[in-house]
Amino acid sequence: MTSIFRTVLGADFDRLHPEMRRRFSVGLASGEACFGTGVMDRIWHGGPWVKPFLALGTTRNILVPREGRHVPFTIENVPYTDTYGRETVSFVRTFNLPGGPRRFDAQMVLGPQGDRILDYLGTHQHLASDLHLSVDERGGLVIRSGIHRFREGRVDLRVPELIGGDAEVREHYDERAGRFRIRVRVTNRRFGPLFGYEGSFTARYESVGRCGVRPGLRPVREEARA
Repeated sequence: MTSIFRTVLGADFDRLHPEMRRRFSVGLASGEACFGTGVMDRIWHGGPWVKPFLALGTTRNILVPREGRHVPFTIENVPYTDTYGRETVSFVRTFNLPGGPRRFDAQMVLGPQGDRILDYLGTHQHLASDLHLSVDERGGLVIRSGIHRFREGRVDLRVPELIGGDAEVREHYDERAGRFRIRVRVTNRRFGPLFGYEGSFTARYESVGRCGVRPGLRPVREEARA
């Protein structure tokens, strides 16, 4: 068994920087969880029309409703087996903004064909996105979103491109600083930039057997549909 990220990347996984390889080897096979602590240099939003959607998403730990600079944050990448027997890795980000912390939750599982990651967003996994992975020239990881779906009860809808967002995540290891650097940018094909953040962090690793999955890390509801 290998990590879900190695499975998707195949031979390209070995092109990642060694620190990136360890970070994205997190999984049930490695038995390790990764905890990052750092600072977002900038959290930004698009035009005023974006704010109501960000505020709505905040009720389910999706997106971040406020802009800011030099915002302390943490990220928790913990592997576990979900209700449906799938290996899952949490991507729970907590931003310590003025007025109180805000969370942006995602849980990642391997797609049915092993060629993509499924990214379930929020406390109830109402939103799901296909993620496509590649390696850049610095040995960093590039993640781009594909199709988005909305699920609630019997409802299973593909989100139209007109109102959806295309996400790009770039993460690499900065050897001179001894830190991981991350940049996230979400844009709409018609309306332009919607939301994003960029910053850096350090990481520590713990045995999952020792640290476990803390209460509140897993979503309230898990979605079976891929």
